[in-house]
Amino acid sequence: MSDRLSSETRPPGRLRGDGSALLGVYLNDHLAGATAGTDRAGYMVRSHGDSALAEALRPIATEIAEDRASLIGIMRRLGVPVRHYKVYAGRTAERLGRLKSNGRLVRRSPLSTLWELEGLLLGVEGKAAGWETLRLLADTDERIDPRLLDDLLERARRQHATLERLRREQAVATFQGT
Repeated sequence: MSDRLSSETRPPGRLRGDGSALLGVYLNDHLAGATAGTDRAGYMVRSHGDSALAEALRPIATEIAEDRASLIGIMRRLGVPVRHYKVYAGRTAERLGRLKSNGRLVRRSPLSTLWELEGLLLGVEGKAAGWETLRLLADTDERIDPRLLDDLLERARRQHATLERLRREQAVATFQGT
């Protein structure tokens, strides 16, 4: 009974109990992923030079970086501190991912591009899931802008569609040699 009374005295529209702490962990984990995604997208644009793939990825890389900034802004509004060790872990994981075997020792393999596109695709799916979770919370937490999340979700859907098209093209080029 006392728990119920104390919960009723909290301001409406705020997370209760462990929810706030768990949201902090959740958002910082998403920030680590966003950091890795931002770094990987930028790396892919740079590594593909003036190719059609780089041109198709350039706007997505810019948007992924903007989405990361949006996440930091949301965290700030929610009073969630950035856990820098998680940001560093995301950055380190992305760089370690560049060391994977790709069937070639000296030059870049088409398989590397396919893996990287699939990684970005999965990252965008994870980002969209995070936006969807925050969108659910926006219905009861006035600190979260539902219109912003609707826009971020729509952008994630567009990014996903473009990355899926690029992934399919790369899969054909990789395995059919076109």
